[in-house]
Amino acid sequence: MAKLLGNLWNAVGLGGLLAIVVLWGFHGTHPGLVNGLFRFLHVLLGIMWIGLLYYFNFVQIPTMPKVPAELKPGVTKYIAPEALFWFRWAAAFTVLTGLVIAIINDYLVQALTLQEGFRVIGLGMWLALIMAFNVWFVIWPNQKKALGIVEADADTKAKAATTAMIFSRTNTVLSLPMLWCMVSQGALGGV
Repeated sequence: MAKLLGNLWNAVGLGGLLAIVVLWGFHGTHPGLVNGLFRFLHVLLGIMWIGLLYYFNFVQIPTMPKVPAELKPGVTKYIAPEALFWFRWAAAFTVLTGLVIAIINDYLVQALTLQEGFRVIGLGMWLALIMAFNVWFVIWPNQKKALGIVEADADTKAKAATTAMIFSRTNTVLSLPMLWCMVSQGALGGV
């Protein structure tokens, strides 16, 4: 068991295989299968995205000042760049799968234009789009400077780290109403 589950991709593959068994065993060729599959992927990717957002804000940022200087490169050279890779791609694919769901269910325009009956999900979508924009166009470019992935002097690195942190915290703030919008639309009788 340790050999099987000791490898992350074996564990992910096993989980995927079990999900397929459940999918085919309980849903077969149900007409809503594609919609359900995209909803599953949307939630899975969203958990990864927001989970990493919360990791950065609740664990990494508050802990870094306590880490001895000689150990910080372990985080800044290895852990943070890898976590940021998964963070930004989870953001991109969460948004993509969310848009596909809205297209499949024929409410993309209504939601994005905040029409009656689609305002809550539409607001959630706009918040997610703002957050994804922050990830790709503010947080990631500044983190590359702060972590030394791209060349920058000490002052630029410090400013970039602060900017990345402020926008990461902004995304933490936006994540709470965004999550409420996403879960409550369906719970309150919507899409």
